[in-house]
Amino acid sequence: MATGYRKAVDLPQAIPVFPLDGATLLPGGSLPLNIFEPRYLNMVDDVMAGDRLIGMVQTRGGDPQKPGLAAIGCAGKITAFAETPDGRYMITLTGVSRFEVGDELPVRTPYRQVRARFAPFEDDLRQGGKPPVIDRPRFLKALARYLDQRGLGVDWDTAKQAPVDALVNSLAMGLPFDPAEKQALLEAVTIADRAQALIALLEIDSAGGDDEPRSLQ
Repeated sequence: MATGYRKAVDLPQAIPVFPLDGATLLPGGSLPLNIFEPRYLNMVDDVMAGDRLIGMVQTRGGDPQKPGLAAIGCAGKITAFAETPDGRYMITLTGVSRFEVGDELPVRTPYRQVRARFAPFEDDLRQGGKPPVIDRPRFLKALARYLDQRGLGVDWDTAKQAPVDALVNSLAMGLPFDPAEKQALLEAVTIADRAQALIALLEIDSAGGDDEPRSLQ
């Protein structure tokens, strides 16, 4: 992940946020977005003239016009940009680091901005290191049952050979879990923790179906 950031102090203290439930961005992951609301078109214009960072955050209910924000989000850097003939922006965010959502700033921009605390997640900026150890056969078995139940498919050759961190993060971002489950996967401290949470979700879903309550506890 070539984002140009090595330490938490290198990242800005204030960032614009894009509250979007169900859309998860993880460090190193890629999230394509179709931007069409005027306030977020404005946001993209502004960040493209600066550091190109946007914080993806889920909401916690409240006022539909200005819902509360989840405690943890993930900042992404715009790494691809295109404008459509009808004025929409097609962008790709590459995940840089998670952050704690601090105070919301009293700004005049049509989009929201917050103080971001990156220090608790400085490990997100470090590349390499020893790959996490997970029970890959159990993981792939749970994934196969989950996909079969939902009529979904995956490139199994790629899944079996992919690095653990890339596989776990891509599935955590791409599978259709509900917002609370997505948030739990985002907040998992390490890749190994996220893998265990993901396995639990896959197994619970496959065992109980959609009519059963699901929990990571």
